[in-house]
Amino acid sequence: MVYFAKLQIHFSAHLIAVDTPSRRDYGLQMASHTATRFLDRATPPHLFTLVLMAGVAAMNMSAFLPSLPAMTTYFDTDYGIMQLSVSLYLAGTAVLQLIIGPISDHLGRRPVVLGSLAVFVLASIGCLLSPSIEVFLAFRMLQGTVVVGLVLSRAIVRDLYDQDESASMIGYVTMGMALVPMVAPTIGGILDQLFNWQATFVLLAVAGVGAFVVCFFDQGETVRGEPRSFMEQVRDYPELLKSRRFWGYVFAAAFGSGTFFAFLGGGPKVASDIYGLSSFWSGVGFGAPPIGYAIGNGISGRFSTRAGVNRMVIIGTAVTFVGLAAGALATFAGFGSAVLFFAACTSIGLGNGMVIPNASAGMLSVRPHLAGTASGLGGAIMVGGGAAFSVLAGIVLELGQTDLPLLLLMVGSAALGLISILYVVIRERQIADA
Repeated sequence: MVYFAKLQIHFSAHLIAVDTPSRRDYGLQMASHTATRFLDRATPPHLFTLVLMAGVAAMNMSAFLPSLPAMTTYFDTDYGIMQLSVSLYLAGTAVLQLIIGPISDHLGRRPVVLGSLAVFVLASIGCLLSPSIEVFLAFRMLQGTVVVGLVLSRAIVRDLYDQDESASMIGYVTMGMALVPMVAPTIGGILDQLFNWQATFVLLAVAGVGAFVVCFFDQGETVRGEPRSFMEQVRDYPELLKSRRFWGYVFAAAFGSGTFFAFLGGGPKVASDIYGLSSFWSGVGFGAPPIGYAIGNGISGRFSTRAGVNRMVIIGTAVTFVGLAAGALATFAGFGSAVLFFAACTSIGLGNGMVIPNASAGMLSVRPHLAGTASGLGGAIMVGGGAAFSVLAGIVLELGQTDLPLLLLMVGSAALGLISILYVVIRERQIADA
């Protein structure tokens, strides 16, 4: 908590002037002198609360990955079917994010977050009690409601800050969030070895209850102005969709995320089938990219305001591309190993730690009055693309007996991300010269 308290000093010190009318019974009144106070719903949510919202969603994504081989055996199914717990989950959350933004712009961030966490807790209990793979996958998709925490933690920051400063603050939020997936796979692997795979879903349910309680007592409303109907927001979609800069930021983030989701989809098979790692050591390996992610987000938090979002995204995509390309070349030369694979994948986290907060701030700032909608739409494309990459990861791994096909897939995704952000730079120069 000392770490979060220090960050919160920075977080509170930069609150912009917000004059928010009452929103039904949420009752938040913010002024320029308002400081954020923990467990006070009359102020914006504390930094710790934003980290917790996003962190539970990140934990849900990664904690059970070391258990996939054991779950395949438990449900007496194929690994490809079991892997649907990743790809279907991503596809479901992609669709969900299309409506999260507009609904939260209309109803407010607070009720949407609380409702999603309640559904997540019930779905987690359903997962651990599932008698068959079909029932498990159904509840697993319901768990996807927790993605609201990832989407709206960014939107809440953008409610309060301008583009470059919001990139910095999103960096701080996601740096704290990165601490969760850094340890979640390891904890999941330990729980799997000591008990069984269900123990991981007990942990997720408990984490969901804790997040609900904290958000209930701390999350003040941050949406400003009078509520707008869903149809009014739908009519605003063309304004957002016509922006080429928006698409450039979205695809930069989507292809950056694609490298990570490919890692999620293919990593368990690489760890267990190619390198024969136990669930514990698989969990340790899956903690490698979040280490890089924490460092990258720290860099974003410190330098985004000074350097600007475009430069940070360029650096981030370049770091990912170079790191993965080096790993692929080493594997091609015959030096492939589990250590090399997970070390190369650390560059995914490091690069995305700079790409995601800055590209997110960019896409939310193209049309600031549509921040929630932009966050949801952009997030849907990011996660939907991630679902495709996670499926592709399983397919390409069938093409050989090494991890090289997976590394090449991730290199290609990183290259496309770099091309996307360079297009944004070119487009901004065209607008400036017009």
